[in-house]
Amino acid sequence: MTIKTKKVTALGLCSGGLDSILAGVVLREQGIDARWISFETPFFSADKARKAARMTGIPLTVRNITSEYLKMLRDPACKFGKNMNPCMDCHALMFRIAGGMMREQGADFLFSGEVMGQRPMSQTKNSLRYVEKHSGFDGYIVRPLSMQKLPETIPEKQGLLDRESLYGISGRSRRDQIALAEKFGIRDYPAPAGGCLLTDKIFSIRLRDLFRHQEQYTEEELHLLKFGRHFRIDSQSKIIVGRDKADNEGIFRHFSPEQAVLLKTPAVPGPAVLLSGSREHLPLAAGICVGYSRVSDDLETEVQVRDANGKYSIRVKGIPPQEIRPYLIQS
Repeated sequence: MTIKTKKVTALGLCSGGLDSILAGVVLREQGIDARWISFETPFFSADKARKAARMTGIPLTVRNITSEYLKMLRDPACKFGKNMNPCMDCHALMFRIAGGMMREQGADFLFSGEVMGQRPMSQTKNSLRYVEKHSGFDGYIVRPLSMQKLPETIPEKQGLLDRESLYGISGRSRRDQIALAEKFGIRDYPAPAGGCLLTDKIFSIRLRDLFRHQEQYTEEELHLLKFGRHFRIDSQSKIIVGRDKADNEGIFRHFSPEQAVLLKTPAVPGPAVLLSGSREHLPLAAGICVGYSRVSDDLETEVQVRDANGKYSIRVKGIPPQEIRPYLIQS
């Protein structure tokens, strides 16, 4: 096959996993200017993609797509997987956004590391076809690792890449990918575990609760779903209680004084507690803060309160954790 002599540029989705790394490297071996785009939301990050870019030297752009993603997540056309994961509509959205960037940059086609049959729902032949059709860039998505088992694409018809130098990998085994990694000298790559919180049962339960009770929410509120124990007090109010140091740090990091009240026991070890919604529940939140701290429940203890008005302290007795367990968000 004769390849055109013009410089060919491709923009690919990069998760930072082995498959997306290989897809970029395989195209680069054909002399194609492979570039990556990775997306971030509170549900997944681009950290692995950043590492992959440093390792391979493939240029990476990172873009936050939370606003666009939430519109899709509210009512995905193909609904959800086992939890709150809208995998097919997620991939279609990512390709749609990447396709707009492809046009802006003057790139020739899109690509990804998807392998046909690797995932039973989102990477079947029909699923890959759905994603392509609903991306708005039908015929312009190249999947280098499975291309020999998929229909010919427009860039192939235009002579922009050589199908014979691509691969026909399919199925759930990763044997072929590991062999390719050895061939290209790729050794430092992550395990294939998913990095999307929407596949996590507990996170999904909390997200459904948020969707049920709020029409609007900040990005910080979405990040807070990752931390602590969550208690639904009423339709407007929720309390988050840190379980350990990492939770407490996450709550402090994403706390917004305009949106919530932060509570802490300054004199004794205890959790960071966040109250959002009605301030009439402040005594309850303070009691919970003391109840989860290392102090006897029958002793009044100082609780430091921080909100949009500044900092002040109140003294309350602790509320034992078992008394508020019925409010725990768990279904």
